[in-house]
Amino acid sequence: MKIPSSELPLQPNGAIYHIGIHPENLSDKIILVGDPGRVETISNKFDTVEFKHSHRELTTHTGYYKNKRISVLSTGMGTDNIDIVMTELDALANVDLQKMEVKSEHKTLTMVRVGTCGAIQKNIPVGAFIASKKGFGFDGLLQFYRHNSEDYEELVAHFVQFTGWGERLPYPYCYPANQTLLDTIAFDMVQGITASAPGFFGPQGRVVRAPLTFPLLNEKIEKFEYKELKITNLEMECSAIYGLGNLLGHKPLTVCLAIANRVTHQFLNDYDKKMDELITKVLDRI
Repeated sequence: MKIPSSELPLQPNGAIYHIGIHPENLSDKIILVGDPGRVETISNKFDTVEFKHSHRELTTHTGYYKNKRISVLSTGMGTDNIDIVMTELDALANVDLQKMEVKSEHKTLTMVRVGTCGAIQKNIPVGAFIASKKGFGFDGLLQFYRHNSEDYEELVAHFVQFTGWGERLPYPYCYPANQTLLDTIAFDMVQGITASAPGFFGPQGRVVRAPLTFPLLNEKIEKFEYKELKITNLEMECSAIYGLGNLLGHKPLTVCLAIANRVTHQFLNDYDKKMDELITKVLDRI
């Protein structure tokens, strides 16, 4: 079935609309970052860079690192941007953009998000590397898709009951990381459930001036446990990467540097060296 151009728009040169690249510009191994500036930080470690492109906050570099072809792409902040990026990356791999038809053979992409987060357990120090065994979404994005996370419905229901989740809040969802990537990339990192919030301040329990409707949420998140799993950290993208990654048949993983601890109120101002260490680990192991 042909996909209408209104549903999957392209640029006049045939590039995918938002990311702005062609299928041949993309590797099967992709590192996702939020900050466009971090793309060059990573590609500077490449042996060769074959392609660079920027459109809005979406910057893509593709090149070789130790004989591995890797693409690095900035997503900007938030699960709404992830919806665009994941859909377009999948289309680059699995849609014939000239015929506008889904290809008969599926290509699986490896997608590793490298970012920052706030730890929500007091025993996780700032500077720790946290890998997300599961992405737990507060954002509601996956509820707009016909998805099936039956394996995690019980976990979600337990969380809703434990926290007294408000009726006006988006119903949570939960999806897993790719186990092979956890084993090969994140074997020496803290592992747990990562909660993705649809904002940085109120949705993550920060109070500046506007009052919160759920002021005790972070305390309940800290105490929540299900089958020996705890929520280790808060950030803004993982749940959508895991949800859409699983839905579309790709291999997702999120690894983050904890630059804050929301329980102890510590913050790591200078984290360039730690981020460089995390980036190198991912490049060596992807």
